[in-house]
Amino acid sequence: MVTELSIGITAEVIKMFSLGALSFIISILLTPALTHFLYKYKLWQKREKKKSIDGANLQIISKFHQGKGTHTPCLGGLLIWIVPLVMIFVFFLLSKTGYGIFEKMNFLSRGETWLPLFALIVASLLGLVDDLSQIFGKGKYVGGGLSLSKRILIIVLIGLIGGLWFYFKLDVETIHIPGNGDFNIGWWYILLFIVVMLGTYSGGVIDGLDGLAGGSFATFFTAFAIIAIFQGQINLATFCFVLVGAILAFLWFNIPPARFYMGETGVMGLCATLAVVAFLTDSVFILPIIAFPLVVESGSCILQLLSKKIRKKKIFLAAPIHHHFEAKGWPAYKVTMRFWVMGLVAALIGVGIRLLG
Repeated sequence: MVTELSIGITAEVIKMFSLGALSFIISILLTPALTHFLYKYKLWQKREKKKSIDGANLQIISKFHQGKGTHTPCLGGLLIWIVPLVMIFVFFLLSKTGYGIFEKMNFLSRGETWLPLFALIVASLLGLVDDLSQIFGKGKYVGGGLSLSKRILIIVLIGLIGGLWFYFKLDVETIHIPGNGDFNIGWWYILLFIVVMLGTYSGGVIDGLDGLAGGSFATFFTAFAIIAIFQGQINLATFCFVLVGAILAFLWFNIPPARFYMGETGVMGLCATLAVVAFLTDSVFILPIIAFPLVVESGSCILQLLSKKIRKKKIFLAAPIHHHFEAKGWPAYKVTMRFWVMGLVAALIGVGIRLLG
């Protein structure tokens, strides 16, 4: 027997999955025009990266990636944030026409999607500035681009705005720890927001092999979409699925041999948005589990730097760790696909823990 409740649930399911699929289709259709533009104007890095953050020579990485990236555009991330941005505003405007179906398809809401959309757009635009400065060889960073200190400052500012928004606008000052309940941490919530934002961005080094970042981020946002569904945050879940649709379209063209790379305009935007979504679903303590590949990548770099500074020797043949496996003789596709598997298993565990919590 069809009930009003079942009709409502069906409408929400249609909204989430149809818009996610639409995002994929639009992104796929736009990609040929984007790649034509990127290749026509040679929007790729003109110099190879020769040194790491600590100034050391990248001998092992250069061996496996010689010439890679110098003739492949690094602005594929444009696809990931422009399509969701256009979709969310188009359906918002259509909802004002008064047609019931368009009103139901609108997923722009103050409490669920304003902040992740803000994080996505601002971080992606700043990442775009970084990419363009690398392409045209300006700046002090290796190959051009923003310095590490400027990148960190940008992420801190985004985290500060997000923390202030949650604390003062949404009146949120508690965090949920699965198995232990909610804890009120007061204004420390703002500081925690900044720290998590920085920690998530540090995992952006995962964008180092064809298909690695795309497959990983698609898994992360799918996991948080599932959590949002169970919490009744349908607009947030829809936002995540729209992002996933665009990421999968990017991945279609990023699988070896890559037509383009994600670039900072993709990585910075996705990392910032992921942190915000984790807070919106009150799952910040589950984030390291769901995004376990980011933790592994970031952790390997930190350990490598500390070991080289303190012990004067390396732990890994190369860092981040996906390059270590390459140096051990693993083909790039094997590293990528095993990271996908690891990320999927970790995401399932994280979702299970959060829902039980």
